[in-house]
Amino acid sequence: MDKKIKIYIAGHNGMVGSAIWRTLSEQGFTNLLGVSSKELDLRDQKAVREFIARENPDVIIDAAARVGGILANNDYPYQFIMENMQIQNNLIDSALQNNIDKFIFLGSSCIYPKLAPQPLKEDYLLTDTLEPTNEWYAIAKITGVKTCQAIRKQFGKDYVSLMPTNLYGTYDNFDLNTSHVLPAMIRKFHEAKENNNAPVTLWGSGTPMREFLFVDDMAKAVVFALENKLPDYLYNVGTGQDLTIKELAETIQKITGHKGEIIWDASKPDGTPRKLMDVSKMHELGWKHQIQLEEGIQKTYDWFLQNIEKFKQVKM
Repeated sequence: MDKKIKIYIAGHNGMVGSAIWRTLSEQGFTNLLGVSSKELDLRDQKAVREFIARENPDVIIDAAARVGGILANNDYPYQFIMENMQIQNNLIDSALQNNIDKFIFLGSSCIYPKLAPQPLKEDYLLTDTLEPTNEWYAIAKITGVKTCQAIRKQFGKDYVSLMPTNLYGTYDNFDLNTSHVLPAMIRKFHEAKENNNAPVTLWGSGTPMREFLFVDDMAKAVVFALENKLPDYLYNVGTGQDLTIKELAETIQKITGHKGEIIWDASKPDGTPRKLMDVSKMHELGWKHQIQLEEGIQKTYDWFLQNIEKFKQVKM
């Protein structure tokens, strides 16, 4: 592939988008385009259309989204469904209107039914009801997947959707009001360690099982989709390995050096009992994750410590 092709990465300042930018740069791609949300509001249809028409990229990678954990999804359902649909619809339609042949749409494993058989296969999409705690985000992402599939079917363009499992890594969100479980645990255990190894209270029972993928591995999956024309419209991206939330907590506790007690607040929701991805389709094509969980958590914790001053400004 020509390393000078123009690639627009929507959401390039976020955890996923910045990892994609780094990975593309490391692999020699030189014509990368990114604009901040202050420069371009992706919810603004007119502004997005004008931007895409003016810049005319060869490829669009949609890593832009409003994201958050159970608490944020529960408190802001309208924003989670509407803003995500606005962002993706504006980007996808602008790509089609400007005859852009390649579009990579990023979603989430939460698009699959709450009680779908494990591991989650791409074929399980729309076969049952969603997890209520994040259905607003999930419905928006399902709409994006089906829109890209429709364009693929009707116009023959290479629009593909990648559905990652739970992502974590450098540039993660450590705000306890909006963050996901893994970075929230890193911050909680670190601050409790600093507070004389105070007890750490965590939501739920600790029994649900989750799969985690280091964000740099996700970025490599995006590059794989960029450099190859994938034969299907939807692919899971993950490790194919999971662990209980309790095991995750104990792993993070060990890495951060916290010596205190872990208290499980069973009055809080657990969410989906299990979300393990079937990643056999990507494996068959040649992509596989490289960074194991403990290594990835250590990298993330190291980055957190290097940037801890700015996180201190965001109170618990």
